[in-house]
Amino acid sequence: AELEQILGFSLFDRVKGRLVPTPEGQMFYRDVDASFSGLDRLRSAGARIRDFGSGSVRVASLAALGSTLLPRAIKLFRDRHPTTTVNLNILSSSGVRNAVADGEFDIGLAADEVDLSGVEHQVFGSFEAVIAIPPEHELASRDVISPADLDHIDYVALSPEDRARHRFDQVCAEADIRPNLVTETPNSATVCALALAGVGLGLVNPLAADGFKERGLVFRRFEPPVYFKSYILYRPDVQKARLVRAFVQALLEARNSRPQLLS
Repeated sequence: AELEQILGFSLFDRVKGRLVPTPEGQMFYRDVDASFSGLDRLRSAGARIRDFGSGSVRVASLAALGSTLLPRAIKLFRDRHPTTTVNLNILSSSGVRNAVADGEFDIGLAADEVDLSGVEHQVFGSFEAVIAIPPEHELASRDVISPADLDHIDYVALSPEDRARHRFDQVCAEADIRPNLVTETPNSATVCALALAGVGLGLVNPLAADGFKERGLVFRRFEPPVYFKSYILYRPDVQKARLVRAFVQALLEARNSRPQLLS
């Protein structure tokens, strides 16, 4: 009776000593029931945050790792935290850095040409580059590729801002070698696809080459070695939640268990 007075309408009809819900009372009950369900969800969310941090992890990655290493890391992470969602976005390294610095993502993976000011960071790894070679190419029979092997050879290059490309170009220049540049692309996976199509050889990040060896693409070591370096970036001045730490652990495990391209 007190609630009815507050609401301004009847919740029940009194019929022969029994209380029968009115249509308005039934509508009100549905809203109350939804509110209690919402409270239950809030309690569950609070428990997840208490135990693990946020109920979701937002990750931004450069393309080289976004279609290969990240899916393996997400699978490892989801096996351990099946109720946690992962938001994955693929951006340029500079885009990753800016999005993490602005607080849009919890974790970022970026190449070493990125500006590290304004973000927390740690080294993710330094990975020795390999040369992707069309299966019918004359150099496919070599065990190791040297700069001298590439003189006037059709060559698929990474973007000019890529530091691994800078290091490769420097090695070739010091040896007075001039590969025949035919295509540029920012993504090692695209270099692999172009090499598989017979467009030319290319220097690639081994973490971006999943599946191409099985399709017939040949990979060889390049000497002197050139390395792809990358960083894990974190939002500035934010204590890392347990879920973020757990996802980084999955990233490291995926990195350490990556398929080997060189026999």
